[in-house]
Amino acid sequence: MNDKTPAKARLVSIDSRHERQRIDNYLLGALKGVPKSHIYRLLRTGQVRVNKGRIKPLYRLKAGDVVRIPPVRLDERGDAGAPGRRLAQRLEEALLYEDEDLIILDKPSGMAVHGGSGIPHGVIEILRHARPHLHDMELVHRLDRETSGCLMVSKHREMLLDLQRQLKADHIHKQYLALLKGSWRGGECLVDAPLCKNQRQGGERVVRVSSQGKGARTIFRPQAVFSGASLMAVELCTGRMHQIRVHAAHIGCPIAGDRKYGDAAFNTMMKSHGLRRLFLHAASLEFFHPRRGERVRVSAPLGKELEQVLTNLGEFTVGCDET
Repeated sequence: MNDKTPAKARLVSIDSRHERQRIDNYLLGALKGVPKSHIYRLLRTGQVRVNKGRIKPLYRLKAGDVVRIPPVRLDERGDAGAPGRRLAQRLEEALLYEDEDLIILDKPSGMAVHGGSGIPHGVIEILRHARPHLHDMELVHRLDRETSGCLMVSKHREMLLDLQRQLKADHIHKQYLALLKGSWRGGECLVDAPLCKNQRQGGERVVRVSSQGKGARTIFRPQAVFSGASLMAVELCTGRMHQIRVHAAHIGCPIAGDRKYGDAAFNTMMKSHGLRRLFLHAASLEFFHPRRGERVRVSAPLGKELEQVLTNLGEFTVGCDET
């Protein structure tokens, strides 16, 4: 028998820590390193069972459920092996805040929050490998791969559930910095436009403004106005997929460097000013810390690359009209 193959399936009894967790997310934690596509294949083919019955990926676990986890060969965990030490060091250097419940880091642009779709390792896989003693580490929320800035990772289930409740109730205040097309005129602008997920040809997920979608509200506040571009502080009142990018495009001011929702000619112009990525940065977040009993605010400075773009644009500053 190949010693890389577990001898038999495991039966795991669910306790209160994992109650209400979706089975697909539970398996991603229980089978660390296994590609997401393989997790869904295990569910689809009935190899994972709950109380001896088949379940769908969206099934929410209950205390007392018995989950059958099939044996998974090491070669099914992907060909990339363990994440390199350099990746772990990169995240350690990006730490903004840490306590016994939570990690907040300044996620680098270009690094996915989790592996899948040809990406062997994301932030969560790298952290789990670097800190194997933290068995219940989970992403509290997500950022697009090209977006940098504040990302929250819980160290245990209780903190995860508390912060996700705050997110659902819009009690976590998140602010972004984005460079938009056009010289902004006027002051603060609230975009209130519902968003709907769709499928583009080829299977790529896109989001559209649609009356059939879920409510979404974004506030844009001008910080600096240049010739042909504007630096905006952006506040999320809701948290929909690609919300800032779609709302910016919806008002005719797409984000610089956005290849999915943006303007190709504007992106080319911004590239001449040194921009090589999406100019969207999660600059700060504020939340209520249940153990400390107080609100905590964490900020991530704008990266050197984006600062340089603003410096390059600065020669052409035309001012910010708040009227």
